Amino acid sequence: MAEEELPGVLILDVGGTHGVLEDLAALLKKHFHLITMKEFLGNKEEMSKKIQSVFVFECRPTIDRELLESLPNLKVIGNSGVGVDHLDLKMISSFGVKVTNTPHAVADPTADIGMALMLASARRLVEGNVLNFPG
Repeated sequence: MAEEELPGVLILDVGGTHGVLEDLAALLKKHFHLITMKEFLGNKEEMSKKIQSVFVFECRPTIDRELLESLPNLKVIGNSGVGVDHLDLKMISSFGVKVTNTPHAVADPTADIGMALMLASARRLVEGNVLNFPG
């Protein structure tokens, strides 16, 4: 599929402090034409028609009424985290846009850490480590 045929997805940026991780961007590129916020703002008239999705990574880009009004072909906002508290779902749905997230993405790692902390506490692992290797 040529890049022009792929649906456009708006992201804040690739890499850097707040951008989508490069490995994740590579995965997204297999299915979408990535459009950064800088590219979008630089050519809103052309880019706004191409964007069908927004990928929210670490609560960015901010989804507000102005952005939604500027994206006439927007169908879905994909949030890369568990919660959607940072999104105004009522406002977004008033534009006919769906919101997705990854509700079980961290369930197993959270359970693993919980078990590790309980076992470490029950066996006094941290105290034992300090006693054996005083710092």
